Formats: sequence, C-alpha cells, structure tokens
Amino acid sequence: MQATPDHPPAQSPLEGSATSLRVLALQALCTAEPADKCRLTLALFKAEQGGSLVVDPDARLHAVHPLPGRPELPLLIPPMQVPHRSPLVPEGLAALVHAVCHIEFNAINLALDAVWRFPGLPVEFYRDWLRVAAEEATHFGLLSDLLQQLGFAYGDFPAHDGLWEMCVKTQHDVTARMALVPRTLEARGLDATPLIQARLRKVNTPDAHRAIAILDVILRDEIGHVAVGNRWYRWLCERDGLEPVAHYRALARQYNAPRLRPPFNDAARRLAGFSQEELDALGDPA
Repeated sequence: MQATPDHPPAQSPLEGSATSLRVLALQALCTAEPADKCRLTLALFKAEQGGSLVVDPDARLHAVHPLPGRPELPLLIPPMQVPHRSPLVPEGLAALVHAVCHIEFNAINLALDAVWRFPGLPVEFYRDWLRVAAEEATHFGLLSDLLQQLGFAYGDFPAHDGLWEMCVKTQHDVTARMALVPRTLEARGLDATPLIQARLRKVNTPDAHRAIAILDVILRDEIGHVAVGNRWYRWLCERDGLEPVAHYRALARQYNAPRLRPPFNDAARRLAGFSQEELDALGDPA
C-alpha cells in the first residue's frame, strides 16, 4: 500500500538503497527545508546523469514520513483567501514573487513524487521527472534569491495547497496524475506567465525586470515539463487502449479538476505538445 499524508507506513525504504534513484527521490521529497530539498534534488540529478544510480522501476516503495516534506511556513490557506496585493508597491511585488516561488516549490515535490510513487514504468519516465524536479529546484533558487533581494524570504506570505491536493487525489492512478497535474494545473502556468510579466512591465523597476527575466527561464522550461506530461499521458493511454481526449474529460470530471478559463497561450501549449483538438476543447465543460 502506498503512503498517504495522513497514514504513512512505519518502515523506512532507505536502508541499503544508497544508489536507488527512486528511493533517493523519496528522501528528497521527505526533506522539509527548501534549500536542502533543492540541494538534494540537484545532486540526485547530477548523480543520475553521471550513471551512478540504479532506477529499479519494479521496486514498490513506501514513505516513512507525511508527504511532502515542507517547512512550517508559509501558512497554507484556501485559494480564495490568499490576499491580492498590487506589485506597484514593494511588498506587493514581493508577494507576487513569493506566489510563483511557492508554485515552484510545489513543482519540485510533484516531480519527485512522480519519480518514487509509480512502479513498473519505463526507465525514461523516472529520468524525465527527475530532470523536471532539478529544473524546478533551479527555478525555486532563482526566485528565493530575488525574494531575499527584496527583503523577504519564502514563507513570509500565506499560500494555498491546490497543486499538492491534486497530487494526493491522483496518487493511485498514474494516468490521472499525468492528465491533471502537468497537463492541467502546471499547464496553467503557460497561460499565466505572460500575464504576470505584463503586470511586472508596468512596475518598471530593476527588481521587476529581474523577475521578468526569471519568468522567461521558467516559461521556457515549463513548456518542456508540460511536454513530459503530454508524452507520458499519451503513452499510458496507448498502453491501456484509451482515447486521450475522451479519457481526459472523464478524468477531469472524476477528480473535479478546475475548469480552465481563457486567455490561453496557444503557442506555448502547441510547443508543449497539445493537439489542435485539445486546444479547441480548452474550457469546454463537456
């Protein structure tokens, strides 16, 4: 049985598994301190690139701690209660950077969870999601450094937990995970990033321009991350004899995925591998 946040198993999988990519990904996921999580994730990716790790796709792992590992702050509140601040004032700019920083921290956890949780998949599945985790860790580091320059730190503003909540909902179904996390929730970032950058251009300060430059990096990489989700969602549908568009609609209803609303970044979504049929269906409640 796989772990849930409320009912973690009692035994650790880490003993004697110092070269297992998936075990070490779980260890990084369980790490609470953001800087330590990023360091472990980047070191794990470097080790995997160097060929010193064993993927072991068939291992069935169990978490010993509640997931994910995260610090006491930020305070997690319902999405509708997260305050909206104008980036035209310094604290509002910091709050906006913090919100993106929180998304990137969650994205590290989402990618690491995909690496350890789902057994029996091709080796490239685990390598793909480890690379995604490493890039998300890099994004978090860039934003965390900018927050410090602004006089704040990660955890100084409240945030919501919507990304991880969908991760928990889909923990027993890898196809649903691929459909509803990278292809739905994370793909929303492709639509939102240009809008955030437009707001920051109105601020027109050196700090705002630094944030815009970081968002350029994030948008470039996130196109690749969503493409990974598209690739494996389609692979899983083909494996199981499922029609991807119809099955996506069924999963969105089953898991109560948020309805997507325009404007959509069609160009970025095409680069990420969405078909024209999928682009035409965006926001369609049917």
